[in-house]
Amino acid sequence: MRESAFVKANISKWEEFERQISSKARKDPDGLASLFIQLTDDLAYAKTHYPKSDITVYLNNLSTKVHQYIYKNKKQSSGRFVRFWQVELPEIFWVHRKAFAYSLIIFLLSSIIGAFSAAQDDTFVRLILGDNYVNRTLVNIESGKPLGIYDSMGQTDMFFAITFNNIRVSFMAFAAGILASVGTGFMLFKNGVMLGSFQYFFYQKGLLMTSVLTIWIHGTIEILSIVMAGGAGLIMGNSLLFPGTYSRLESLKKGALTGAKVVLGLVPMFIIAGFLESFVTRLFGMPNALKATIILGSLAFMVYYIIIYPRKLFKNGVYTADRVL
Repeated sequence: MRESAFVKANISKWEEFERQISSKARKDPDGLASLFIQLTDDLAYAKTHYPKSDITVYLNNLSTKVHQYIYKNKKQSSGRFVRFWQVELPEIFWVHRKAFAYSLIIFLLSSIIGAFSAAQDDTFVRLILGDNYVNRTLVNIESGKPLGIYDSMGQTDMFFAITFNNIRVSFMAFAAGILASVGTGFMLFKNGVMLGSFQYFFYQKGLLMTSVLTIWIHGTIEILSIVMAGGAGLIMGNSLLFPGTYSRLESLKKGALTGAKVVLGLVPMFIIAGFLESFVTRLFGMPNALKATIILGSLAFMVYYIIIYPRKLFKNGVYTADRVL
């Protein structure tokens, strides 16, 4: 069927659908369900025969409106809060796993660049970390407490300050995605370079293992969470760059909502990381075996929740990779 004939045969039906949705009158649930099925059938036909047509975009947006109307007033079960972390967030990790992988790659490459730059230029660490931090750390090294900066504040004050700052950084990494993903890429690059130069600084001082067994007690969850926030920014930025069959604005709205869910879901991670940094990292006399156990346990938890668990849910048919969030 030619596109013009398809439109002519169905346009009155679609216009009636729009009137029903915009009307404030009470809707019949069965009627809405039937309407949604008809629309998705028409959309599937349009995607097959007119994939790049404006009518496909129109039907896609109309189907979205109907779907949103059906579910916006849907009564949520008492387990909705738990389900978010149990199913919804892992589903986002699975569906958008490429965006999160790109975020990790950018961060790792940036860390390598930071370490390499610090190795080539003795002033680079001061440029990135600041003279005040470097000077304080050098004093701490001379006094036998190379990472004494982690016990320079009261535990409770440090917890709130660190947690708030990490959440702020994650939000900025996400929000920067509005700049066509470039802003998020820059945020990941900046933080990666800082980490790489920081670790190389301690390597130069012969304290690499000491620093690893200290900062990664909290850093494992903290850094991986920032990387995931970067993935959220890339999701939003890519939704603007590659809208698919949606209008660019509609695609951006969906990408922003998905990314915001990720940032919200990371808040408990940052709280845990803030607690570890404020109350545990400062326990310098802790046995190395215990430090390593905390670090490896944190890594295992993050890998399981971000990679293994979402894949397991997909394999069990809890969701499909084709679902657009």
